[in-house]
Amino acid sequence: MANDLQSLLDTLAPLLVEGSPHAVALGFRLERIEEGLAILRAPYRDDLIGDPDTRVLHGGVVTALLDHACGLAAFAGLGGKDATATLDLRLDYMRPAEPGRDVVAVARCIRASGLFAFVTAIAHDGDEADPVATATAAFMVSRVSQEAAEKARRAFGKSATPISKVDKA
Repeated sequence: MANDLQSLLDTLAPLLVEGSPHAVALGFRLERIEEGLAILRAPYRDDLIGDPDTRVLHGGVVTALLDHACGLAAFAGLGGKDATATLDLRLDYMRPAEPGRDVVAVARCIRASGLFAFVTAIAHDGDEADPVATATAAFMVSRVSQEAAEKARRAFGKSATPISKVDKA
């Protein structure tokens, strides 16, 4: 059963990144997904800088990264069959990300039951023990989230690359 779920996640999860124009525009890369866990990377790019003097990534990039990673962890925590919508997302910023460094979000589904999933996450720029931000979130399966997932499958399903085939450099 676990292998079936992992195979499903490897196949479907990239659609939830490649199927989101916002995630694509921000350059998010899915690094790992397994039952209840998602790791997503936001690249450091000049067009994502929030303050040209400090060259720090914009806080909105970190927010979007954490929301997307949490959604993927919820999806994986609910068995990889139902797309979810964010009900609640709380972020605590700890410090600015280091200029020149990618930011990585590590999200874990701590409880999934019925139509709901609850997730915690951190965003870091190289050291998980020194987070840039933390998040807690709640997600639910809804008709609208299911319709959006189906639209992404139709639009990107044929061109999506399974995570097991993605270069994890």
